[in-house]
Amino acid sequence: MTFADRYFLRPVAMAFGLFAAASVPAMAEDGKVIKGVVELFTSQGCSSCPPADAALKKLVDDGDVVALSYHVDYWNYLGWKDTLASSENTDRQYAYARMLGRSGVYTPQAILNGRDHVNGANLQAIKSRLDIMKAAGKGLAVPVEAKINGDEISIKVGAGDGKANVVVVYFDRAKVVDVQKGENSGKKISYWHAVRDIQTIGMWDGKPATFTLPATVLTEQRGKSGCAVLLQSMKDAETPGAIIGATAVLAGPQGKL
Repeated sequence: MTFADRYFLRPVAMAFGLFAAASVPAMAEDGKVIKGVVELFTSQGCSSCPPADAALKKLVDDGDVVALSYHVDYWNYLGWKDTLASSENTDRQYAYARMLGRSGVYTPQAILNGRDHVNGANLQAIKSRLDIMKAAGKGLAVPVEAKINGDEISIKVGAGDGKANVVVVYFDRAKVVDVQKGENSGKKISYWHAVRDIQTIGMWDGKPATFTLPATVLTEQRGKSGCAVLLQSMKDAETPGAIIGATAVLAGPQGKL
Protein backbone atom coordinates (compact mmCIF):
# COMPACT_ATOMS: atom_id res chain seq x y z
CA MET A 1 0.00 0.00 0.00
CA THR A 2 1.47 3.34 -1.01
CA PHE A 3 1.10 6.51 1.00
CA ALA A 4 -1.91 7.95 -0.81
CA ASP A 5 -3.72 5.06 -2.40
CA ARG A 6 -6.60 4.22 -0.04
CA TYR A 7 -9.74 6.00 1.07
CA PHE A 8 -11.68 4.78 4.08
CA LEU A 9 -15.31 3.86 4.64
CA ARG A 10 -17.39 6.95 5.34
CA PRO A 11 -17.76 9.86 2.87
CA VAL A 12 -16.57 13.29 3.84
CA ALA A 13 -19.15 15.60 5.41
CA MET A 14 -18.27 19.26 4.99
CA ALA A 15 -19.06 21.70 7.78
CA PHE A 16 -18.39 25.40 8.17
CA GLY A 17 -17.65 27.60 11.16
CA LEU A 18 -16.01 24.79 13.17
CA PHE A 19 -12.87 26.75 13.93
CA ALA A 20 -11.86 30.37 13.93
CA ALA A 21 -8.81 31.18 11.81
CA ALA A 22 -5.90 29.14 10.51
CA SER A 23 -3.61 31.03 12.87
CA VAL A 24 -5.16 29.31 15.90
CA PRO A 25 -2.43 27.01 17.28
CA ALA A 26 -2.95 23.25 17.52
CA MET A 27 -3.79 22.33 21.11
CA ALA A 28 -3.65 19.09 23.05
CA GLU A 29 -6.55 18.30 25.37
CA ASP A 30 -4.51 19.37 28.41
CA GLY A 31 -4.02 22.82 26.88
CA LYS A 32 -0.46 22.34 25.66
CA VAL A 33 0.38 23.80 22.26
CA ILE A 34 1.35 21.04 19.83
CA LYS A 35 4.72 22.09 18.48
CA GLY A 36 4.90 19.71 15.55
CA VAL A 37 5.09 16.14 14.25
CA VAL A 38 8.10 13.87 14.74
CA GLU A 39 8.24 10.72 12.58
CA LEU A 40 11.09 8.47 13.69
CA PHE A 41 12.37 5.82 11.29
CA THR A 42 13.97 3.09 13.37
CA SER A 43 14.73 -0.64 13.49
CA GLN A 44 15.17 -3.34 16.11
CA GLY A 45 18.17 -4.52 14.07
CA CYS A 46 20.04 -1.21 14.24
CA SER A 47 22.53 -0.73 17.11
CA SER A 48 22.28 3.06 16.80
CA CYS A 49 18.51 3.12 17.24
CA PRO A 50 17.82 2.42 20.95
CA PRO A 51 18.86 5.96 22.02
CA ALA A 52 16.46 7.36 19.39
CA ASP A 53 13.67 5.08 20.62
CA ALA A 54 14.29 6.41 24.14
CA ALA A 55 14.24 9.99 22.83
CA LEU A 56 10.86 9.36 21.18
CA LYS A 57 9.52 8.10 24.52
CA LYS A 58 10.54 11.42 26.10
CA LEU A 59 8.65 13.28 23.37
CA VAL A 60 5.61 11.12 24.04
CA ASP A 61 5.86 11.90 27.75
CA ASP A 62 6.22 15.64 27.10
CA GLY A 63 2.91 15.55 25.24
CA ASP A 64 3.52 18.60 23.05
CA VAL A 65 4.32 16.83 19.78
CA VAL A 66 2.67 14.10 17.75
CA ALA A 67 5.38 11.41 17.97
CA LEU A 68 5.33 8.36 15.69
CA SER A 69 7.75 5.46 15.26
CA TYR A 70 8.06 3.78 11.85
CA HIS A 71 9.97 0.49 11.93
CA VAL A 72 11.69 -0.24 8.62
CA ASP A 73 12.58 -3.66 7.24
CA TYR A 74 15.89 -3.10 5.43
CA TRP A 75 18.02 -4.13 8.46
CA ASN A 76 16.36 -7.55 8.71
CA TYR A 77 19.22 -9.13 6.75
CA LEU A 78 21.51 -8.69 9.79
CA GLY A 79 19.85 -11.68 11.45
CA TRP A 80 16.84 -10.29 13.32
CA LYS A 81 13.46 -9.69 11.69
CA ASP A 82 11.98 -6.54 13.21
CA THR A 83 8.65 -7.58 14.73
CA LEU A 84 7.10 -4.14 14.12
CA ALA A 85 8.52 -3.42 10.66
CA SER A 86 6.69 -3.18 7.35
CA SER A 87 7.60 -2.48 3.76
CA GLU A 88 5.03 0.36 3.83
CA ASN A 89 7.04 2.10 6.56
CA THR A 90 10.18 1.72 4.45
CA ASP A 91 8.33 3.09 1.41
CA ARG A 92 7.32 6.17 3.41
CA GLN A 93 10.92 6.84 4.41
CA TYR A 94 12.11 6.56 0.81
CA ALA A 95 9.29 8.90 -0.23
CA TYR A 96 10.61 11.44 2.25
CA ALA A 97 14.10 10.95 0.83
CA ARG A 98 12.75 11.95 -2.60
CA MET A 99 11.07 14.97 -1.08
CA LEU A 100 14.32 16.03 0.63
CA GLY A 101 16.40 15.40 -2.49
CA ARG A 102 18.44 12.66 -0.76
CA SER A 103 19.80 9.61 -2.55
CA GLY A 104 19.38 7.27 0.40
CA VAL A 105 17.94 6.71 3.88
CA TYR A 106 19.34 5.98 7.33
CA THR A 107 18.30 5.02 10.84
CA PRO A 108 17.59 6.57 13.21
CA GLN A 109 16.12 9.39 11.14
CA ALA A 110 13.54 11.85 12.47
CA ILE A 111 11.39 13.70 9.94
CA LEU A 112 10.04 16.95 11.37
CA ASN A 113 6.70 18.34 10.14
CA GLY A 114 7.30 16.54 6.83
CA ARG A 115 9.81 19.27 5.98
CA ASP A 116 13.27 18.43 7.36
CA HIS A 117 15.26 15.69 9.09
CA VAL A 118 17.71 15.25 11.97
CA ASN A 119 19.35 12.32 13.74
CA GLY A 120 16.54 10.75 15.75
CA ALA A 121 18.75 10.28 18.82
CA ASN A 122 19.44 14.02 19.14
CA LEU A 123 16.53 15.12 21.30
CA GLN A 124 17.86 18.65 21.74
CA ALA A 125 18.17 19.11 17.97
CA ILE A 126 14.63 17.82 17.42
CA LYS A 127 13.13 20.25 19.93
CA SER A 128 15.24 23.17 18.69
CA ARG A 129 14.39 22.56 15.04
CA LEU A 130 10.67 22.37 15.82
CA ASP A 131 10.88 25.70 17.64
CA ILE A 132 12.72 27.25 14.69
CA MET A 133 10.13 25.89 12.27
CA LYS A 134 7.28 27.27 14.33
CA ALA A 135 8.89 30.72 14.47
CA ALA A 136 9.40 30.61 10.69
CA GLY A 137 5.76 29.78 9.99
CA LYS A 138 6.52 26.13 9.20
CA GLY A 139 4.70 24.64 12.16
CA LEU A 140 1.14 23.36 12.52
CA ALA A 141 -0.97 26.26 11.23
CA VAL A 142 -4.30 24.46 10.76
CA PRO A 143 -6.27 23.24 13.81
CA VAL A 144 -7.12 19.52 13.82
CA GLU A 145 -9.23 17.80 16.46
CA ALA A 146 -10.06 14.10 16.93
CA LYS A 147 -12.27 12.58 19.61
CA ILE A 148 -13.89 9.23 20.29
CA ASN A 149 -17.64 9.72 20.57
CA GLY A 150 -19.31 6.42 21.36
CA ASP A 151 -18.81 4.14 18.38
CA GLU A 152 -17.26 6.85 16.18
CA ILE A 153 -14.06 8.81 15.87
CA SER A 154 -14.92 12.38 14.97
CA ILE A 155 -12.26 14.39 13.13
CA LYS A 156 -12.53 18.14 12.61
CA VAL A 157 -10.17 20.18 10.44
CA GLY A 158 -10.19 23.96 10.52
CA ALA A 159 -9.74 26.60 7.84
CA GLY A 160 -6.47 27.48 6.17
CA ASP A 161 -4.60 27.93 2.92
CA GLY A 162 -3.91 25.33 0.26
CA LYS A 163 -4.86 21.69 -0.14
CA ALA A 164 -3.79 18.58 1.74
CA ASN A 165 -4.53 14.92 2.33
CA VAL A 166 -6.14 13.85 5.60
CA VAL A 167 -3.96 10.94 6.67
CA VAL A 168 -4.70 8.58 9.57
CA VAL A 169 -1.70 6.77 11.05
CA TYR A 170 -2.55 3.83 13.34
CA PHE A 171 -0.08 2.85 16.05
CA ASP A 172 0.45 0.56 19.04
CA ARG A 173 0.90 2.66 22.15
CA ALA A 174 3.69 0.56 23.72
CA LYS A 175 5.54 -2.66 22.99
CA VAL A 176 8.46 -4.37 24.75
CA VAL A 177 10.51 -6.57 22.45
CA ASP A 178 13.11 -9.16 23.48
CA VAL A 179 15.60 -8.94 20.62
CA GLN A 180 17.32 -12.29 20.27
CA LYS A 181 19.57 -11.84 17.25
CA GLY A 182 21.37 -9.13 15.32
CA GLU A 183 23.10 -5.98 16.57
CA ASN A 184 20.80 -5.59 19.58
CA SER A 185 20.84 -9.26 20.57
CA GLY A 186 20.05 -9.81 24.24
CA LYS A 187 18.34 -6.46 24.77
CA LYS A 188 14.76 -5.85 25.83
CA ILE A 189 13.73 -2.60 24.18
CA SER A 190 10.59 -0.54 24.73
CA TYR A 191 8.95 0.97 21.65
CA TRP A 192 6.29 3.67 21.69
CA HIS A 193 3.74 4.65 19.06
CA ALA A 194 4.92 2.02 16.58
CA VAL A 195 3.05 2.58 13.30
CA ARG A 196 1.04 -0.37 12.02
CA ASP A 197 -0.98 1.14 9.16
CA ILE A 198 -1.43 4.36 7.18
CA GLN A 199 -4.61 5.41 5.39
CA THR A 200 -5.61 8.50 3.48
CA ILE A 201 -9.27 9.14 4.34
CA GLY A 202 -9.97 12.23 2.26
CA MET A 203 -8.92 15.62 0.97
CA TRP A 204 -8.95 19.08 2.57
CA ASP A 205 -9.25 22.18 0.38
CA GLY A 206 -8.76 24.96 2.89
CA LYS A 207 -12.34 25.00 4.20
CA PRO A 208 -13.41 23.58 7.58
CA ALA A 209 -14.35 19.93 7.27
CA THR A 210 -15.41 16.93 9.33
CA PHE A 211 -14.62 13.25 8.86
CA THR A 212 -15.95 10.21 10.68
CA LEU A 213 -14.39 6.79 11.29
CA PRO A 214 -15.79 3.82 13.21
CA ALA A 215 -14.14 3.51 16.62
CA THR A 216 -13.57 -0.17 15.89
CA VAL A 217 -10.54 0.77 13.78
CA LEU A 218 -8.75 1.19 17.12
CA THR A 219 -10.35 -1.56 19.18
CA GLU A 220 -10.61 -4.47 16.77
CA GLN A 221 -7.84 -4.19 14.20
CA ARG A 222 -4.61 -5.93 15.22
CA GLY A 223 -4.64 -4.35 18.64
CA LYS A 224 -4.07 -0.80 17.42
CA SER A 225 -4.40 1.46 20.44
CA GLY A 226 -4.19 4.92 18.91
CA CYS A 227 -4.10 6.97 15.77
CA ALA A 228 -2.65 10.25 14.61
CA VAL A 229 -4.42 12.50 12.14
CA LEU A 230 -2.01 14.32 9.84
CA LEU A 231 -2.99 17.10 7.48
CA GLN A 232 -0.27 16.62 4.88
CA SER A 233 0.33 18.31 1.56
CA MET A 234 1.67 16.23 -1.32
CA LYS A 235 4.61 17.10 -3.56
CA ASP A 236 3.19 14.66 -6.11
CA ALA A 237 0.95 11.59 -6.08
CA GLU A 238 3.56 9.45 -4.29
CA THR A 239 5.69 12.00 -2.44
CA PRO A 240 4.57 13.48 0.91
CA GLY A 241 5.24 17.09 1.77
CA ALA A 242 4.69 19.50 4.64
CA ILE A 243 2.45 18.56 7.55
CA ILE A 244 0.37 21.63 8.42
CA GLY A 245 -1.93 20.22 11.08
CA ALA A 246 -2.01 17.19 13.37
CA THR A 247 -3.47 15.57 16.47
CA ALA A 248 -3.75 12.10 17.99
CA VAL A 249 -6.31 10.04 19.88
CA LEU A 250 -6.05 6.92 22.03
CA ALA A 251 -8.45 4.05 22.54
CA GLY A 252 -9.50 3.41 26.11
CA PRO A 253 -10.14 5.67 29.08
CA GLN A 254 -7.30 8.11 28.29
CA GLY A 255 -9.17 9.22 25.18
CA LYS A 256 -6.49 11.52 23.82
CA LEU A 257 -2.74 12.15 23.79
